[in-house]
This record gives sequence, C-alpha cells and structure tokens, in this order.
Amino acid sequence: MTTSVAQPESDVPSILVIDDSVDVHRLLTARLKSEGVQITCVKTGEEGLRLLRDNRPTLILLDLVIPGMDGFEILRRIKDDPKTMDIPVIVLSGLSSPQDKVTAFDLGAVDYICKPFDLTELRVRVRAAIRLSRLLTMLAQRAQIDGLTGLYNRAHFDARWREVVATASRKARPISLAVFDADHFKSINDTYGHPAGDAVLVGIGAALQKACRASDIPCRFGGEEFCLIMPDTTPEDALLVCDRIRLSMGEMVWSRHPERKVTVSIGIVGSHAAGAEASAAQWLEAADKNLYRAKQGGRNRCEMSVLEGTPRLAKAG
Repeated sequence: MTTSVAQPESDVPSILVIDDSVDVHRLLTARLKSEGVQITCVKTGEEGLRLLRDNRPTLILLDLVIPGMDGFEILRRIKDDPKTMDIPVIVLSGLSSPQDKVTAFDLGAVDYICKPFDLTELRVRVRAAIRLSRLLTMLAQRAQIDGLTGLYNRAHFDARWREVVATASRKARPISLAVFDADHFKSINDTYGHPAGDAVLVGIGAALQKACRASDIPCRFGGEEFCLIMPDTTPEDALLVCDRIRLSMGEMVWSRHPERKVTVSIGIVGSHAAGAEASAAQWLEAADKNLYRAKQGGRNRCEMSVLEGTPRLAKAG
C-alpha cells in the first residue's frame, strides 16, 4: 500500500513507513497530514529496502515485528549501506523491553516509540527527526563545497563521477567529461598577487556555473583545475559546450588586471555508449591526456577524444 500526502516537491519532507499493519498506515497518513509531509507506506522490509535504492526519504518509521525480514535486520541493512546510513530511523514497535530498545539504538535508530503511541508525541518526535535529517544533509553538502569558488569540490567529484560512469555504463548512455586548466596561472599570482589569482578562480567557477547546462556538474578539481561532468552528452556535443565556455572565458575582463586576459585549456573525453570496461579513473586519465595535448598545442583550445567499449582512445577532434 502506498499513500501520498501533499504533492511531491524537492523541499517537502518525505517519510517511508515500513509496517505490516494497514491500520497503522491509515492512522499515520491521517494524523501526519498536517505536518506537510509526503508519506509512502509499505508492508515488508524487502519492499522498503527496494524503494530506498531509488528514492531517499527524509525519515523512516520502522516496525520491528514484520513477517519475513524483521525490523532489526532491516535497520541493520539501512545502516550498513553508505547511501542510506545517515537517514534517521524512528522505531515504532509493540516491543517494549529495555533490551529491544538498546538493540535498536545500537543499530542506529534515533528514537524508539512504543505502540500504542501518543499521536501528539509522535508528531513532535517526527519534527525533531526531520530537523536532524535536514541538518545532516546541510552539513554533508557543505563538506562537498569548495570554499573559494562555491563549486563542488574534489571529494564530491570523485563520488559523483563514479556514480555517473556506473549509470551510463549500465544503461548504455552517452557520457562526457572535461578537465579545464587556467593557462599561465602561476604568472598571474606572481605578477598581480594571490588575491588576483583567487579572483580568477572565483571567476572561472562563476563562468562555469553560468555557461554550463542544467544537467552538467561543474567541480573544482584542485588548484587551477576544474572538471565538468556531462551526463547523457556525446563527445561531439561536449566539444560544442566546452568550446562555448572557453570562448566566454577568453572574453572576460578582470578588475585587477583588465589588460590581461585569462584563457583555459580543456581536455575532453566522451562516449556514445559508455563502455563497462572503462573505470572512472581511466576516464579521468584520458581527459588529463587530452588536457596535456591542449597545453602542448598552444593553450586556449580544446582537445577531445572518444572512449568506447574497452579503455582505448580514438582521436575525434
């Protein structure tokens, strides 16, 4: 049984209820409606874990006594999975022994409410758990943001790029990656000072955010290097996107050195249907090689190649 409360929106908290009682589903749906949440109810742990693979809720309400996989095993699996381990779980159970509570908390539950429960108390605890979830999400996001440019940082890039490569490979979808490097960046620091260099990095980050498409994922890779992840993008389209960004950056005027233009060199690698044999690291290595070619070829240019099937390069531009 699946019940939704309110229209699903990105900022609407969502609750996954894993409980075999239809009466509990109806009660929670009716009584939590005023909290402005979206509720999904399932009867088994297997169904709940399956939903978690594709839909991450803000909060999980979990019964412990369920046919098949019991609540303790469900909780253990949720907390053992890096993708779901930080989702707050409130246990709603008829088991009231101290040992059951200790076990649930040891496995990672944030709260434990015994049935029959007081609905006012439940609402208060749900609010507290949602606040906790939002705080954890905010902290996790900030940990993946580069403090200077506001783009995603290297840690986010590494995790996200692996996910994008895996998805593209599994679905045989096109994918492209670009590595940007500011040309002669050291001379900017040496000539105009590090504040000027920082301003250049901030400007490149802003230009990337402005010029790339909604589906693209710009990241600061480190130093003066930036990466642009382009899901569902062929190598040819990636070249068009990156060349547009390169031209726009070459036209920027910098307040600390208006007479000095800043250009970027770009290495691009893409695939029309991502090959399963090419790892995320091999993709990055291929893009780096193309960046080196762009630098050696005179800078302020794009070099692109195609990666298909096995990790071999075929020149495409």
